[in-house]
Amino acid sequence: MRYLPLSETDRAEMLNVIGAGSIDELFADVPADARLEGPIEGLPMHASELSVERQLKAMAAKNMVAGEVPFFLGCGAYKHHVPASVDHIIQRGEFLTAYTPYQPEIAQGTLQVLFEFQTQVARLLGCEVANASMYDGSTACWEAIGMARRITRRTGAILSSGLHPHYVSVAKTMARFTGDVLDTALPSFKGMDSERLIAGITRETSCVVVQYPDIFGRIEDLTPIAEAAHAVGALLVAVVTEPVALGLIKAPGEMGADIVVGEGQSIGVGLQFGGPYVGLFACREKHVRQMPGRLAGETIDAEGKRGFVLTLSTREQHIRREKATSNICTNSGLCALAFSVHMTLLGEKGLRTLAGINHARAVEVAGRLTAIPQVSLVGDAFFNEFTLRLPVEARPAVHSMVEKGVLGGVSLGRLYPGEASLANGLVVAVTETVTDADIDALEAALTECCA
Repeated sequence: MRYLPLSETDRAEMLNVIGAGSIDELFADVPADARLEGPIEGLPMHASELSVERQLKAMAAKNMVAGEVPFFLGCGAYKHHVPASVDHIIQRGEFLTAYTPYQPEIAQGTLQVLFEFQTQVARLLGCEVANASMYDGSTACWEAIGMARRITRRTGAILSSGLHPHYVSVAKTMARFTGDVLDTALPSFKGMDSERLIAGITRETSCVVVQYPDIFGRIEDLTPIAEAAHAVGALLVAVVTEPVALGLIKAPGEMGADIVVGEGQSIGVGLQFGGPYVGLFACREKHVRQMPGRLAGETIDAEGKRGFVLTLSTREQHIRREKATSNICTNSGLCALAFSVHMTLLGEKGLRTLAGINHARAVEVAGRLTAIPQVSLVGDAFFNEFTLRLPVEARPAVHSMVEKGVLGGVSLGRLYPGEASLANGLVVAVTETVTDADIDALEAALTECCA
C-alpha cells in the first residue's frame, strides 16, 4: 500500500499559500531540456524484488572494481587501505546511541569522538580550533569563503587557478545568492599563480583561496600569499583534498592560513562511488564565533565527572535562521567517526610512515612514466599525485588504458572540457595500495597510448 498523506484539497491549499499555480511550477528553475517527460527509459514500471536485484547486479558487473585493477585515479578522492578494524569499531554500541540535535548530551560516545576528531583535525591542519566536520570538501570550501565575508565585511574572493574545478563550481553556484564576487582563472602547465593572487589582492578582498597541493599535485609555500593578504586585512583560505599529505608536508596553518578546509575521505572512508564523504574545517581561535557547524567541548557534570557537550551550534537547526552562520552544514557523523578511528590507529608515527610510502611510490612511478618518449612532468614538487603532459590528448588515452584494464589517471580534458591548452594533461595518483604489477601495467599501457 502506498502512503499518500495529502489530498488534492491539501495540495491546492499549500500551492495557494506559496503562490504557485501548480506543482509543475515548483520545478520552473530546472531547464526544460533537463526535465523528464515520462518514465526513465530501460527501467520497468513494476518488477519483483528478485528481478530488480538481478538487474542491478548485472548493471553493477559492468563497473571496473577499484580493488581488482591497477588504480591511479585521484583529483580529490583517493584509494587508501582502510583497516578492517575501522568498520568493526564504528559499529560499536557506544557510537550508536540515540542522537538528536536538541538533546546531544545523551550521546556521550558520539560527542567524545567528535571532541577527539576536532583535536586531530586541528593538529593535522595546523590550526587552533576545528569543528565537528562538514558535508564534504567542496561545501567546506564555500563555507570558508562565506566565513571570510562575515569576518572582513568584504565580498571579493580570489580563487587560485589550482583549486579543484568542482570546488570552484560549487563556490560559483552559491555566490549567485550571496553577492560574493569570485576572481577565477584556469591553471597552466607553465607554473602556479601565486604572483597573480598577490597582485590581485586589494582592500576589497575578503580572502584568497589556495589548494595545497593543487589540482596538478604541485606544492607551494603559502607564506608569501598569507603575508600579502594580511597586509590589507584579507584572509588566506587553504584547501586540502589529500590529508595524508600532511604527514610529510608543512600544515597550512603553520604558513599563515587563517581558515583551512578540506576533504577527509582519504583517512577512514572508502571511495564509495563518490560519497558520503567528510568535510574538514579549522581556523584561528579568534574567528571561532564565525565558524559554521558544530563544536563539541569537554566539561564536568553535576557529579564532577568528565562529560561532553555541544559548546557551539551555529546552524539554523539550533538558532534563528537569520543568526545562523550556515544553513546547509552539519557534521558527517559516521564518516567523521571513521576518520577519527583510522587516525587513532595510525597515530602520528603511523601517519608519517604512510605518507612516506605514498611519496616514495609516487616518485618511482613518475620516474618510470617520464622515461616514456615525449612524456614530461608538470612541476617539480609533489606528494603522491602529479600531472603528466602527454604527446597525445589525454582523454582518449585514458579510455584506451581502461580497455586494457588499467585506470591510469584523470584527464584534464575531463575536468576542463573544451580547454585545448590542457587537453594533453593526465593527473596520476599513487598510494600505498599500488603494487609493482600495477606500475608495470600502467607503464605498458601508457607507452602504447603515446607511441
